[in-house]
Order: sequence, then structure tokens, then C-alpha cells
Amino acid sequence: MTASSQNISVLVLGIGNLVMGDDAAGVLVAQRLQREYYFPDNVEVIDGGTLGLDLLPKLENITNLIIIDAVETGQKAGTCVRLCGEELPIALETKVSPHQMGLKDLLAVSGLMGHLPKEMVLIGVQPGSIEMEVGLTVDVEAQLEILVFKVLSELDSWGIAVTPN
Repeated sequence: MTASSQNISVLVLGIGNLVMGDDAAGVLVAQRLQREYYFPDNVEVIDGGTLGLDLLPKLENITNLIIIDAVETGQKAGTCVRLCGEELPIALETKVSPHQMGLKDLLAVSGLMGHLPKEMVLIGVQPGSIEMEVGLTVDVEAQLEILVFKVLSELDSWGIAVTPN
């Protein structure tokens, strides 16, 4: 861990619904990160599911936030995106599923309470299907490794070393 990374507190938040097809991508990536990597004490990786405002206490004292989610970009299914700063509220305007309204509210309330992280990044994937079904489409399933890599790269850019289990 570098000197600069000691001053930050990171939440990696996978969100989505496991029974709505590709909407599960964020949760599955968070679960995979939890299983396969060791994170330093200043990084917490959680499966936020569809908890919305219930996640508010998790944003207190967080300086950096990585959200992993299925996000509507209008691109081909399986297309990965990295959004940050002002791009986040715009991305959340086009809901893929009901939990995204919860995420938008979560960030708004966190900001009103003065707990909005200084750095926020959304690592997302364009869903192919968000129907009531368990399992990802082939296009999104093929991107899980890339989504994991993008999260690890983001942490690395913040000076945080992550090691495989």
C-alpha cells in the first residue's frame, strides 16, 4: 500500500438482482472478487444486491466508491463501460431495473448528508436481457473476467495492491 492509498477508504459495491438475468452481473463480480482476492483493510467489497438506501451507512467515511452494475448504454450487449463523476447521474437516469432508482437515491441522500465519496466510478456492462430468469446471457457472461480486471485496475490506479487468494 502506498502512502497516498493509506488516506483513502474504498467501497467496492456490486449491485443487481440475481433473478433478473444480466442485472446480476454486478453482484456476481463482487462475489467473485470476495472469493478470489485479498483486499487491504481500507477496502471493503460487498454484494449490495438491491438494498438501495439500506446501504447508506456503508458510504459514511468512504473516500472512493466503485459501483459494479448492468447499465443501459444503448450499445451492444456485453459492452463494458467506465463512467465517473458527472457521467454517473446521467447513466442512472436510464433505469435498467428498479434497484437503479435506489442507487440514484442512495447517492443523492449520501450527498445531502455530506457523505458523498470524493471519487466515484461505475464499472458497467450493457445487459442483453433483464427478464425474470436466473443466469447471464452469453454476451454478458463473457465479460465477467474483464469487469473483474477493470475493478482491480481502478484500485491499482488508486495505489491499492490486491493479491489473489
